[in-house]
Amino acid sequence: MLRSIKISGGNMKNIVSFLLIMAFLASLGAGLHAQILDSPRDGVYDKMHTPERKPIPYTPVRESDVVWQKRIWRIIDLRQKVNHPFYYPETPQKDWRNFMTVVMEAIREGTITAYDPTSDDQFLVPMTYQEIEAKFTRMDTVPIYDPNNPQRILRTEIVKEEFNSSDVERIKIKEDWFFDKQRSVMDVRIIGICPVINKYDALGNRYAFENMFWIYFPEARPVFAKTEIFNRQNGAERRTYDDIFWKRMFGSYIYKEENVYDRDIAEYAQGMDALLEAERVKEDLFIFEHELWEF
Repeated sequence: MLRSIKISGGNMKNIVSFLLIMAFLASLGAGLHAQILDSPRDGVYDKMHTPERKPIPYTPVRESDVVWQKRIWRIIDLRQKVNHPFYYPETPQKDWRNFMTVVMEAIREGTITAYDPTSDDQFLVPMTYQEIEAKFTRMDTVPIYDPNNPQRILRTEIVKEEFNSSDVERIKIKEDWFFDKQRSVMDVRIIGICPVINKYDALGNRYAFENMFWIYFPEARPVFAKTEIFNRQNGAERRTYDDIFWKRMFGSYIYKEENVYDRDIAEYAQGMDALLEAERVKEDLFIFEHELWEF
């Protein structure tokens, strides 16, 4: 005769809890086993944070709250050590690309719009990637010598030299400084960015600079926020290009402030006088903000 087994409510809960724990441990073990069997990973973990990042939104600013404003133009010289993360690596790696590579890929994909810099910097005339590529692709004539007689030229060939991001050693920035009385803060917003490319003569000597295009910075921020930049202090804290601009972790110098003549500093000051004039403009910004809070 079969005997019925009665299980109390407390024992039933313990059994259910035990089964759930065992199932969790089994799934965890399966996950670890699957992780080991996955394809090789160049690191100890999968990077999930940066590719999903979004830029920090700006605080809204009303026209009536801005009681003072000045527009400034700067140059970021990528040859300076503090700006090297913009310039390197010269050849893109897995998830590490220099600034110009990021910008050119975004323009080709259509996520960033380029604007013609020849007329002004007001983002009026869009440029396509094909137009930029055609403008900055150089065609060079290379002689082909006779292997039996090195003094004799058999023929010449036209070689196409693609755009090289290493030719961009300067970046122009247009920004607005303003005082917001609603928040009682002195603030700055980057409006536009313009890469400046080196121009070389037939002998390979640099003789001039040329503005490539302007991009509207607020439009480019989502792209910059998802692109890592090298961090010398901590490899686990790879900042993004948007972080660098937001925190102003770059070196620069002023080459123009808004003026009635709409002229650059270099148009009325040269050499040491130009450097001193740029420092004066920077000092005026500092003094203005300091005197706002001086009692």
